[in-house]
Amino acid sequence: MSSSTSSSSFSSSFSFRDASSHALVPYGWDDVWEAEFAPYAAQGLVAGRVVRVDRNMCDVFTADGTVRADTALVMPSDPLRIVCTGDWAALDPRGVDPRFVRTLLPRRSAFVRSTSSKRSEGQVLATNVDHVVVCVSLAAELELGRLERFLSLAWESGAEPLVVLTKADLVADTTHLLADAEAAAPGVQVVVASAASGEGLDVLAAVLGGGTSVLLGQSGAGKSTLSNALTGSEVQEVQATRDADGKGRHTTTTRDLLALPGGGVLIDTPGLRGVGLWDAEGGVAQVFSEIEEFARDCRFHDCSHEAEPGCAVLAALEDGTLSHRRLDSYRKLLRENAWIASRTDQRLRAEMRREWKQRSAAGREMYERKRGGGGGHRRVY
Repeated sequence: MSSSTSSSSFSSSFSFRDASSHALVPYGWDDVWEAEFAPYAAQGLVAGRVVRVDRNMCDVFTADGTVRADTALVMPSDPLRIVCTGDWAALDPRGVDPRFVRTLLPRRSAFVRSTSSKRSEGQVLATNVDHVVVCVSLAAELELGRLERFLSLAWESGAEPLVVLTKADLVADTTHLLADAEAAAPGVQVVVASAASGEGLDVLAAVLGGGTSVLLGQSGAGKSTLSNALTGSEVQEVQATRDADGKGRHTTTTRDLLALPGGGVLIDTPGLRGVGLWDAEGGVAQVFSEIEEFARDCRFHDCSHEAEPGCAVLAALEDGTLSHRRLDSYRKLLRENAWIASRTDQRLRAEMRREWKQRSAAGREMYERKRGGGGGHRRVY
C-alpha cells in the first residue's frame, strides 16, 4: 500500500461505503482495510476475518455471520504465508458451494516463532494484532528468561507487548514478583490480574478494547480462564492445573478469535511448550534496551562485551548496575537468533519485516484514531 493511499484512507475518517463494512468494524475493519479490499470487492468477493483455522478449512466472520471456507487455493509452500487466525480474507460470495478463500490481505503484524523442526522454519501464531499479551502464572516459579524470550518476539511482531501476571489470588504478596517482571520488561506495561477475584480485569479491558490482542503463554498460565473473564462467557474450556508443578493440560487446542463485549477482539492460543526465536534481533535489542545503551559507550564499536578494555557493559556489570542474569540472557538470545538467521533466507525475511513495519504504522494510526488518541508511541522494527 502506497503512502498516498494510506493518507487518503485516513482523511476519509471512517467513510465506510456500505453496511457490510460496518458489520466488520467490531472485528477490526477500518478505512485502511477498506482501501486494501476495494479491488476484490470489484470482483464480487466478500471480506471477512479468519477466526479459526482447522487443517485445510477455516471459519471466517463476514457481514453474513461466520461461514466455513476452504483454504486450498491459498496454501503456499512458505509456512509464513499460510492462512492464520487474525488474517483478513477475500472469499467467494454467498451461494457458491463450497466457498473458497481466494486471497489474504497483506498483514500489518505477525507473531512468529521458530518451529522445533531441524529445518528452522517459522510458524505464524497470530496476525494483524495490536497487542501481544504475554500471560505468566504467579502460581508457578517466575521464569524471567522465558518472559524475555516472549517479549523479544512480541516486539518483533509489530504489535505492542503487554505482560499479565495471572492467578494473583494464589499469592499473598505480589510486590517483588511485579518488580522482577517489570525489570525484565522495560517499556512494557505489566498488569497483576486474577480472573477469580477480578483484580486487574478492568485495566486489561481498557487497554485491549477496540483493537486485536493475542494471549500467549505456557499451559497453565490461565489464558483460557482470562479469555472467559474478559468475554464474560464460558467460551473456552478450562481444566485445573496439576498440583505437582502448576502446569496446565493444553485445554485450548486451536487459535480462536473472540469478540470482547466492550469492543475489540481477542485471540486465545494453545499453551506453548517452547518459543524459539525467529529473526528477532530488533526485539532482543528492545527487551534489553539498557544493555544496548551501555554498549553505545564502549570504547570499541564492535565490542563483544567479553574482556575488551573500556567496555561499558562490563563496567555496569562490575558496579552492579547490570545483573549477571540479564547479561547472560541477552547473550543467549543473541546467539540463538544468529544461529536461526544463518539457516534462513535473510533477504526474504528483511523484505517481510519492512512490509509489516509499513502496514503496522498505518494500522496503528487508525487504531489510535478510533480510540481518540493522538497516535502511537511504541517502537516497531
